[in-house]
Amino acid sequence: MSQELFNIKGKVALVTGSTHGLGMAMAMGLGKAGATIIVNGNSSQEKIDNAVAEYKKAGINAIGYKFNVANEDDVINNIKKIETEVGNIDILVNNAGIIKRTPLVDMEVEDFKQVLDIDLVSPFIVSKHVVKGMIERKAGKIINICSMMSELGRNTVGAYAAAKGGLVMLTKNMATEWARFNIQVNGIGPGYFATSQTAPIRVDGHPFNEFIVNRTPAAKWGDPNDLAGAAIFLSAKASDFVNGHILYVDGGILATIGKPSNEL
Repeated sequence: MSQELFNIKGKVALVTGSTHGLGMAMAMGLGKAGATIIVNGNSSQEKIDNAVAEYKKAGINAIGYKFNVANEDDVINNIKKIETEVGNIDILVNNAGIIKRTPLVDMEVEDFKQVLDIDLVSPFIVSKHVVKGMIERKAGKIINICSMMSELGRNTVGAYAAAKGGLVMLTKNMATEWARFNIQVNGIGPGYFATSQTAPIRVDGHPFNEFIVNRTPAAKWGDPNDLAGAAIFLSAKASDFVNGHILYVDGGILATIGKPSNEL
């Protein structure tokens, strides 16, 4: 019975922004659990092709689609293509996002809007057009990738925090409207993870590395693979009565007022 609860074999999962980083880590987890992965990105077809090759090397059935998740026409056209060429989308992971590290007082309005457009408006756009098929089938899983900044502020990331905070409430409202159709909408809030992007600061002696290791009760950076279990759980039957919830995978950061882990 426990295997059946977490069985997603044969499901089709669209993971936006899944050519690298945490998006790829979650998509890899879903793919290894048996789902067909729709790989999405917008920077270049070459990057998508390289990512698809990585998935296939891991034994995962993956197909790439290049489109801009913040452009509604682009989303509509590609959702139709995916449903025609691959099949109905059973799982949607809204992972695509950007961050611009600028103090709010210095930030251009257009930059602020761009962050909100990709990090908050695009999950609305993609979900709106994927959920229509889910409503017809009365089944579906949507996972919005939130952030520690959905709950906490930090210098220079005001636009990102505003978007990710808004994404929590968008998740709750999606759940409110769509739960009656047997659709579960939840979020994952990753903590600080060891990725290629964080590699330059994950070195002994770097102030931010010391801060994260000491600030996290688990006393370490997360392994991207640690997100796979959360993604599988929220994509499977095991979470059929979980709705509007944000699952923080953060090593315990949000559980503490901030006493460093190396103090008693």
